[in-house]
Amino acid sequence: MSGRVYGSFFRLRFINGLQYRAAAYAGVATQFAWGFMEILLFHAFYQTDPAAFPMEFSQLAAYVWLQQAFLALFMLWFFENEIFDGILSGTIAYELARPTDLYVMWFTRSAANRLSRAVLRCMPILVVAVFLPEPFRLTAPANAADFGWFALTLVLGLLTVVAFSMLVYISAFYTLSSQGIRLVVSAVGDLLMGGLIPLPFMPEGVQKVLELTPFAAMQNLPLRAYTGQLAGEELLWTAVLQVFWLAVLILLGRLWMKRALRRVVIQGG
Repeated sequence: MSGRVYGSFFRLRFINGLQYRAAAYAGVATQFAWGFMEILLFHAFYQTDPAAFPMEFSQLAAYVWLQQAFLALFMLWFFENEIFDGILSGTIAYELARPTDLYVMWFTRSAANRLSRAVLRCMPILVVAVFLPEPFRLTAPANAADFGWFALTLVLGLLTVVAFSMLVYISAFYTLSSQGIRLVVSAVGDLLMGGLIPLPFMPEGVQKVLELTPFAAMQNLPLRAYTGQLAGEELLWTAVLQVFWLAVLILLGRLWMKRALRRVVIQGG
């Protein structure tokens, strides 16, 4: 199947996602509230001894605002209910009858929906965060190289999240309900990827282990690259690890999808 077909499907899903502006505005308000609360909470701790923390407060503020601006790209609790419903109801048979690669179609759909949500929400948050007073505002990266690494790893991070989400979708072929694994992934994944607190704030031993997992290849890398908290050889090594996990997750997902489809049975007439 030509890549133009999947490109067209991506554009259609992306444009469709841009229509939900009311929900996006409500999400922006929520993310502003959460971002301010988180930054003020950390600021209270930083008042005691700023040198005791692994990130400068300006870096932390930038991390939080970027996290809120691009939340839709990385939130592990966001799944396509349409996919789960199709597996449960059996309407997936219509997708299997089409001359397309089901894995690629689902991957494209998920990426387009996440990107459309992020486009609607990111600009208001970024614009306001830039004009906040010091030390709470979003500062620019130290140099063009940091921004370049941020942009590159942001795209790779999105693809890694989608590839991981694909494993959750495929697991629904083997369960009567997807709620259990979705709840576990949402709770555990958000912590391990630095969604609740940045990974540098974890105990050193725990941080070293987490940085070797695919969760660190999601939002942790691009946000720390932007702030300059990751640089030099450490940044390069982490980016290589991100590409590695992306390839592993895609390969694992495709193999598991192939195995699941060989055993799938569509009931009804």
